[in-house]
Amino acid sequence: MSKTLLRPHEIGFFALGGLGEVGKNTYVFEIDNKIFLVDAGILFPDDSLLGIDYVIPDYQYLLKNQERIVGLFITHGHEDHIGGIPYLLKQIPLKKIYASGFAVDLIESKLLDHPNVPSPTIVEFKAHHIFTFDDVEISFIRLNHSIPDMFGINFKTPQGNIFITGDFKIDYTPVGPHAEYDKLSKIANEGVLCLLSDSTNALKEGTTPSERIIGASIDEIFSNIKGRIIIATFASNIYRMQQIVEASVLNGRKIAVVGMSMEKAMEIGIETGYIKMPKGSLIDNNTIDSYQAHEITILCTGSQGEPMAALSRIAAGTHKQIKVHPNDTVIFSSSPIPGNQEGVNRTINLLYRNGVRVIVNGPVADTHTSGHGAKLDLMLMLTLTKPKYFIPVHGEHRMLKAHRDIAVAVGVKKENILIMDNGEVAAITTDYIKKVGKVPTGEVYIDGLGIGSTGANLIKERKLLSEDGLLSLVLTIDENKKLLYQPTIVSRGFIYMKSSFDLILEIQKMSRLSYTQGMLRNLPKEKIITQIKEDLTNYIFSITKRKPIILPVIMNIS
Repeated sequence: MSKTLLRPHEIGFFALGGLGEVGKNTYVFEIDNKIFLVDAGILFPDDSLLGIDYVIPDYQYLLKNQERIVGLFITHGHEDHIGGIPYLLKQIPLKKIYASGFAVDLIESKLLDHPNVPSPTIVEFKAHHIFTFDDVEISFIRLNHSIPDMFGINFKTPQGNIFITGDFKIDYTPVGPHAEYDKLSKIANEGVLCLLSDSTNALKEGTTPSERIIGASIDEIFSNIKGRIIIATFASNIYRMQQIVEASVLNGRKIAVVGMSMEKAMEIGIETGYIKMPKGSLIDNNTIDSYQAHEITILCTGSQGEPMAALSRIAAGTHKQIKVHPNDTVIFSSSPIPGNQEGVNRTINLLYRNGVRVIVNGPVADTHTSGHGAKLDLMLMLTLTKPKYFIPVHGEHRMLKAHRDIAVAVGVKKENILIMDNGEVAAITTDYIKKVGKVPTGEVYIDGLGIGSTGANLIKERKLLSEDGLLSLVLTIDENKKLLYQPTIVSRGFIYMKSSFDLILEIQKMSRLSYTQGMLRNLPKEKIITQIKEDLTNYIFSITKRKPIILPVIMNIS
């Protein structure tokens, strides 16, 4: 960190991702000139980022300061916390990643998909482990979430404890091990200088229901269904997958798993012992049709309406192996992530068109509960840890502000709370917490071509193509640079050529005029092409109020 930002006695915190958004969680702590990274996640793109697979943070600051990085510490194995690891390693050869249990298996599996990435040492920690780096002591506190082995991370410093919760909810009857609330009380007694806490559900009243309640609800729903069951959930929600397996076995159903990420999660879950089932319960997808309808559960991806996920393709009739039957019941064991509702609705409508019964989470049927704490859960975390300072993290800006209000309600002074954006740096001491500047940050797009191969201009062009189409025109000239024919016009997604004869004539006339004027001014070919584009863009917009991408080509046939 530049000396102008942090003084030697100050603890620094900033996020490269995770503030003002739900995703790409990447948090940076600077203590005694050492950098401790917590999580390295991705953000799944919305519909505006056409053709983009993932969004990761800009790692520019870490690249410039890589010699000071102690290691990457992982709270849990969800994609918005570990999905960026291969892309981070492609740029920065980290020496060590600290992770626990199920997260270790997910990271190792992920790195196998990136064979050219240098693999660091993965240090597997347990709940009782403590790592010491000079005056900094790092320990772990087990909390409950929708995935096994979720840990908050505590930095014990000479000035006090800095505790980041990771994703959590208060669950008194968890499917897995209980949270270590005694450790929260212990660090509170020692003194929590600053708490950084999950804000995802800060706008939701009450508490988040236990995972165990959903398991009982799924059992009851399964017992009342006579046909095939197709159930979609998050591939990372191992506890939910186990509940679906148990409900299927209880009701005499075989389980088929569809979707690459779901298949991989099932494989890892079985190997690690988090998913248990009687031998023979899991069947090959090719044998589904050899069973009676009431003997089958199809567990698949696509709970968020993703266009290429298994459920979306099943609903659209494009899946190679599975076709929907009128007596099928499709269950969404999830709730739409903000921004995904439209895709989910589209999938549901397609299913209804096929005569399928659809069950979604709601007052009638409990098919899903969040892994994130609601207001009373967040209030309890603040009450147990008793922090002097508070920084809400992991959430959109409105969620961060709602979490601030919760903290004020339980006694944290408003002036001791920082609402931050990605890149903003907080300086923390026993005497104050304040913003002291910014580090470079931003978004990097990942598509099939690799890291950063898709920039803002390309996204803009894709958006224009999707909305306003493309207009191509070819001007043919002889060796004297004179036009030989009327320009040839080709439209894709802009106008219907057969019914737009007058407009085409005007476009031809204007392009000829632009070319002739450019020749009279003795402009080079590239300048003439630019002039044609500008003239046509202005003219077409004045007539149609649309701005197609215009591609003029000057072809010499000499």
